Amino acid sequence: MLEVRGARGCRRFGRRRLRRLHLIILIASAVLALPAAAAARPNPLAGRAMWIWEMPAVDGGNVSQIIATAHQYGIGTLMIKSSDGTNLWSQFNGPLVAQLHAAGLRVCAWQYVYGTHPVTEAYMGAYAVRDGADCLIIDAESEYEGKYISAQTYIRRLRALVGYGYPLALAGFPYVDYHPAFPYSVFLGPGGAQYNAPQMYWRDIGVTTDTVFAHTYSFNLVYQRPIFPLGQVFSNPPAHQIVRFRQLSRAYGASGISWWDWQEATSSDWTAVSRPAGGLGGYVPYKVMANVGQGAQGDMVVWAQEHLVSAGYPISVSGSFGYHTLVDVEAFQSAHGLTADGVIGQDTWSALLRYRVARVNWIAGGGQHAVVASAASHAVRGDRRPAAGTSGGPVIVAPVPRSASRPAKRNEIAGAGGAGRPPIATLRK
Repeated sequence: MLEVRGARGCRRFGRRRLRRLHLIILIASAVLALPAAAAARPNPLAGRAMWIWEMPAVDGGNVSQIIATAHQYGIGTLMIKSSDGTNLWSQFNGPLVAQLHAAGLRVCAWQYVYGTHPVTEAYMGAYAVRDGADCLIIDAESEYEGKYISAQTYIRRLRALVGYGYPLALAGFPYVDYHPAFPYSVFLGPGGAQYNAPQMYWRDIGVTTDTVFAHTYSFNLVYQRPIFPLGQVFSNPPAHQIVRFRQLSRAYGASGISWWDWQEATSSDWTAVSRPAGGLGGYVPYKVMANVGQGAQGDMVVWAQEHLVSAGYPISVSGSFGYHTLVDVEAFQSAHGLTADGVIGQDTWSALLRYRVARVNWIAGGGQHAVVASAASHAVRGDRRPAAGTSGGPVIVAPVPRSASRPAKRNEIAGAGGAGRPPIATLRK
């Protein structure tokens, strides 16, 4: 039990910090009773889903009408905002979730996270799980670029609160190559989110639906998480583009699709989201993993280096594809019967990803090379057997990768909104 006595203690902590600390203590006690059977339920991301940013802006906040509209257009899951940073939103609560469940709808909470207070953000997510959310979606964007330690802190605390079987999804930037500093390898790595829901807003990005699928999948497939495309109905996309997005999601093998967002959807959008769309006969999806070679910098290099460590190559996890990475990639390729060109392409990725990724403990400083703490399960150099057994990959300690300081090429989804302002309704007190 924490006690702060006297004026000096009050000045030291401050009223705002005390309120946050008190809230964390309350939530910590509440999440002890989280439902243990969540992992056994059907995947809430499967099927058709719609995102809700501000409940009062959706059918006037009338829950009965929301249910009727969802049923009318075949929506099986509602993704409702539950918190923004360290602020809980009152619109997501247990009674609402119970009412929607009773109507046959699945309910996922989504939180916008900033990385400034990752522990508190983890508790905000856990609170939504305690309210009955079928899954929790992590909306992490530009604020989390470069914040490997914050992402690690957030994920570890969140998992400690909700369990490792509870379904988590990352809804982040779709174009991995635009964001070399974003910690995809943490959010989608060991213990992280089981699902990937990239924000594939083709009209916002300024490309076609076909291009957004090809680009997104090429760079996201390497993280080996099932992809659930998140499309747009904001900014008035033509109906035929919405239908095409649906057709492409099937062609790419997605078992679920969601749309941002309800309050900006027109009647035309709703029709396009729900009317029979048919298939794309003869269409061949572009599911070739992107090449990574010498001179590249970013999280994909981090991901490759983490797998090289598991494969028996004690390389520095720096996020920079330099000479030493080139030499080890060529050695790996030779050992696996591949063309030793030093470029990690489709075939090399396929071989490399058979090794269970190393678990990294990111630290603020220290030496330039990763330190192998435990490597009992990873393959020795030249061993072609996959290190994907139950014992997991090696555990290493490394300073934040140099690529974490790289600027983003562009914020391709800047026009979508969803964070940074209070909801129409009041915040939960």
